[in-house]
Amino acid sequence: MEQLPLGVRLRAASTFASFQAGANAPLVAELERRAATPGLPVLWLHGPPGAGRTHLLQAACARAGALGRRSGYLPLAERWPSAEIVAGLEQLDLVCLDDVERVAGDAAWERALFGLHNELAERGGSLVVSAGAAPAAVPIALADLRSRLLAGIVWQLRPLDEAQQGRALVARAQALGLELPDDILQYLQRRLPRDLGTLCEALDRLDAAALSQQRRLTVPFARSVLQLAGD
Repeated sequence: MEQLPLGVRLRAASTFASFQAGANAPLVAELERRAATPGLPVLWLHGPPGAGRTHLLQAACARAGALGRRSGYLPLAERWPSAEIVAGLEQLDLVCLDDVERVAGDAAWERALFGLHNELAERGGSLVVSAGAAPAAVPIALADLRSRLLAGIVWQLRPLDEAQQGRALVARAQALGLELPDDILQYLQRRLPRDLGTLCEALDRLDAAALSQQRRLTVPFARSVLQLAGD
């Protein structure tokens, strides 16, 4: 997997192929276009936690890298020392900023993102941002930045239903090289919150434990690794 700026690495399983698109197929196609095409308007992606925003941003960066284009993924929920961390990202072909609402209202961050947006546009790069809400509902104070983001393309990510979540988990397991038996899938969906992010995190934990202990997945093994309340 390509090493990205800032020491941030993509998850190997976060690809378009492993994403169960469902009603989000047009959005996936739009992100694939951004991974391959320079100079497109900023895209704002929003949806509830666990809907797959991070997966899709990382998938876009992975696709861009596979096409020989330079990309960068920056999770703004992390506690970066300062907004100066974005310096240099304007040199990339595609920049994906996750959880942009985390820096809304911070003057230094907003100025940095405004500059990044303008320089990417000038150089023919593309910008994709994600948030938990539409741009009009995020309290961005810098009027120029707010207007640029409001003028971009806005997509709402639709959560998957239970069957689609199941297919997404199976695809993620396959990307990890992990066999996911039906009883384990049912156990995860029955015992964990019904959001894809939580389910994927649990699957990643099981994959790491199975690899380190050289074990196959069984319900007792999953129970011991995840230690869920009530088990």
